[in-house]
Amino acid sequence: MRFQQSPPHPGIVTDEAREDLHREALRRTADMLARLLDTVITIPGANVRIGLDPLIGLLPGIGDALASLIGSAILVMAAQLQVPKIVMVRMGLNLAMNGVVGAIPVAGDLFSIWFKSNARNAALLRRHSSPEVRNSTRADWAFVIAILVITLALTLGAIAGILWLVARIWTLIA
Repeated sequence: MRFQQSPPHPGIVTDEAREDLHREALRRTADMLARLLDTVITIPGANVRIGLDPLIGLLPGIGDALASLIGSAILVMAAQLQVPKIVMVRMGLNLAMNGVVGAIPVAGDLFSIWFKSNARNAALLRRHSSPEVRNSTRADWAFVIAILVITLALTLGAIAGILWLVARIWTLIA
């Protein structure tokens, strides 16, 4: 004989319900951040949406690193939601590609408008965050931190390379 558990008293939130609310809040925050970075502005007269990512990327040198750093918050949320590591690798690669290609003046910003790495990552997060509750391990966090460090290093390396190239061309012209 199976007994049915009576519902909790109205107004009392169970730990499971609280965790579900927290997980959904993280998903919504990732969606909101992706929208802000990739699609918040509609260009009048065109069917093109852009966000702050390509606009921040217009700042020489630091813009793309800053945009990648802000976008990496979605990767941190993915770790909190226990997204599989291989999906986090894909998300990290999306960030790296956007940061490296985005460092190319003008063409990189156009790429960022087309690629929308943050929207891709928010969609991956939503699709692969499991409904089961599982605590993060130190290995999960070490993995995410390593991806963030590699992504930031690639982005800064690309920016340094472009600045070196511009300086080299400048000395040849002058």
